Amino acid sequence: MSAHFIKLFTQPNFVWASIRKDEEQKPRHYVGHLLLLALIPTVCLFIGTTFVGWSLAKDETVKLSSASAMGLCGLLFVTILIGVAIVGGFIRWMSRTFDARPTLNQCIGFAAYTATPFFIAGIAGLYPSRWLAVTVLMIAALYSTFLLFVGLPTFMRLREEEGLLYSASVWGIGLLVLVTILVSMILLWFNGLTPEYLRAPGT
Repeated sequence: MSAHFIKLFTQPNFVWASIRKDEEQKPRHYVGHLLLLALIPTVCLFIGTTFVGWSLAKDETVKLSSASAMGLCGLLFVTILIGVAIVGGFIRWMSRTFDARPTLNQCIGFAAYTATPFFIAGIAGLYPSRWLAVTVLMIAALYSTFLLFVGLPTFMRLREEEGLLYSASVWGIGLLVLVTILVSMILLWFNGLTPEYLRAPGT
């Protein structure tokens, strides 16, 4: 996993053939990568919301209780896994339109590796800030888009023109899934988990 992780940022044009080979030799090879990196945003968000907090008003810091933060982070972790699996399922479904016959595991693995920048962006959760989160997530989205358009043709072994159309379709579905899951998570968070906020004078 570590070799692929590093090459996603140092050799993004060449790593996908190696990832496809590993997925063919060892089904579910991506699982370790996904589970480990999905912990980054969950752990960082727990630390940021319980120990650092955020400011909604001058001279006031808001934090979550440990129990509420644990619920939020558990929900985030499960949401990440479900989101990657759903996107992988759509990639597999759309492959029928193109000259590609990947397995479901290969498609989920591709989705997991493509989402790596979002996992790394989770480090921003250590310091809860709306503008920091927006900036970091935008950078992650741009790099994930780059990985998608560069990697999909190679991973699926398609011609360039087919790969471009396939990538654009996956990008649209991925955006739709991301928005849908985030909205569902927010609704569940506020209507089901009943978060407990702790307010204290700012420092």
